[in-house]
Amino acid sequence: MKILVVDDERLLVKATKFNLEQEGYSVVTAFDGEEAIRLAHDNTIDLILLDLMLPKVDGFTVCRTIRGFSNVPIIMITAKSEDIDKILGLEYGADDYITKPFNIREVTARIKAILRRVNQGGNNAEKDKLIVSGDITLDYNFRRISINDRVIELTSKEFDLLELFIRNPGKVYTRENLLDIAWGFDYPGDVRTVDVHIRRLREKIEKNPAEPAYIRTKWGVGYYYKKD
Repeated sequence: MKILVVDDERLLVKATKFNLEQEGYSVVTAFDGEEAIRLAHDNTIDLILLDLMLPKVDGFTVCRTIRGFSNVPIIMITAKSEDIDKILGLEYGADDYITKPFNIREVTARIKAILRRVNQGGNNAEKDKLIVSGDITLDYNFRRISINDRVIELTSKEFDLLELFIRNPGKVYTRENLLDIAWGFDYPGDVRTVDVHIRRLREKIEKNPAEPAYIRTKWGVGYYYKKD
């Protein structure tokens, strides 16, 4: 598995690269936003660790640009602790975030969890390869969906959430449930992370996100997927 580490702090990059290689990952590095975009575009990358504050092109722009051609999982790393930066990172397409200074073990655990969820389809023969729900077709092997034969590009986390909903139509999930299932029980984030991803998902699959036909809200409880 190849990981792209993007940060302008060279000593931090060096230490992160060393630790990830000790875990068996192949690591490529970039020290500015332009280089990050080029490497992500020209290489097969399995996950990106992306710093927010970068020379030439900032992390938000890098994330948004990469989302234009790739659904690779992105963990945004920031020295800022303000909630708005975390929410903006998710809005721009990041799957997760972590704040500096960080423990490399925590970063490694997050990486393993994300990659395990992304790749578990190839190791679980019991998973349905194709799920059809109304005019939505979910291809588990290729981790993509189509609506009326039109392919919709989803991030890794958006796909995980939609798959969970489609496999359990009518079941209401609280924000806490979704946070535990999709991000893990030890995830330090809060439920606003879920709301941001649901909003982005609705913008991609709903004709009218303000009046969703697929992912609906149970007021005061959480979210559920409509039954056929």
